[in-house]
Amino acid sequence: MNRYLTSLAMGVVLFVAPAQAQDDYPNKPIKVVVTVPAGGGVDTVTRLVTERMRTIVGQPFVVENRGGAGGNIAADYVYQQEPDGYTLMATQPSPITTNVVLYKSLTFDPTQFSPIGLMSSAPNVLLVRGDFPAKTAKEFLDYVKANPSKLNYASQGPGTTSHLTAELFNKLTGAHLQHVPYKGTGPALNDIVAGHVDLIFMQLEAALKLHEGGKARILAVTTEKRIASLPDIPTMIELGLPDFVSDTWNALAAPPKTPAPIIAKLNNALNETLKTPEMKEQYKKLGLEVRGGTPEDMAKVMKGDTERWGAVIKAANIPQL
Repeated sequence: MNRYLTSLAMGVVLFVAPAQAQDDYPNKPIKVVVTVPAGGGVDTVTRLVTERMRTIVGQPFVVENRGGAGGNIAADYVYQQEPDGYTLMATQPSPITTNVVLYKSLTFDPTQFSPIGLMSSAPNVLLVRGDFPAKTAKEFLDYVKANPSKLNYASQGPGTTSHLTAELFNKLTGAHLQHVPYKGTGPALNDIVAGHVDLIFMQLEAALKLHEGGKARILAVTTEKRIASLPDIPTMIELGLPDFVSDTWNALAAPPKTPAPIIAKLNNALNETLKTPEMKEQYKKLGLEVRGGTPEDMAKVMKGDTERWGAVIKAANIPQL
């Protein structure tokens, strides 16, 4: 009988302990693994958002960059971690959407991550090196057509929105731009500024600083309508490329099977952060759109992007990696 009671008591303790741990969550720092190197894009957004989330959850967020392989390196790492809410992933779309189509095999299942929420979204723009011969979008299209296969474009890595947007441009124009993949936004922009590559399709916030500083030039935007902060810059649709619309987003996710109460706490902290006037003002300066919403909202966006860009990958005959 004593042995039975002892076993029963141990079972009760084991049953209660996980729930208690969730109630106490978080009681130590939370690591956020960013899928790109430091310097632009999701890295910038993550640092802004988690700094304010810290005041809501009562624990610091430690940002760690693990760039490479279109985000797969970071995604694989986070996928293998304990689902206790103390290791999260800050990501652009590719590792949890298009990489399942682009790569022959992955060491993780993108559909099994636990969505927390969307931090932001941003329109993409066409950014060229500062000394590029064409000064306007129309001149750019004429130059591309007159110099087939002579220009190259940078991307944040295979399967990223910057890569697929350029391939969409190739498909619609027959431009034959040559792909030069990088391990994130920072390294790609360094070579744009240095003039080592000709152009990149990328999110507005990082490109805007270079444009305003005269280090590179935004020639077109990939939105349906012109952007208020760039009223003189035409859309790709205006240039005669119908349906050429491309944006990117940044999000937080957790390892598979992370308990719902933990996801709920993090989602609430994210949404509360995005509601603050300070965050809205910072986003406005960076040309970002506030997102937030539920984990289910994020899952829906993931599914839609996988289908949309998966079709581009197949139509452009992009070989699997």
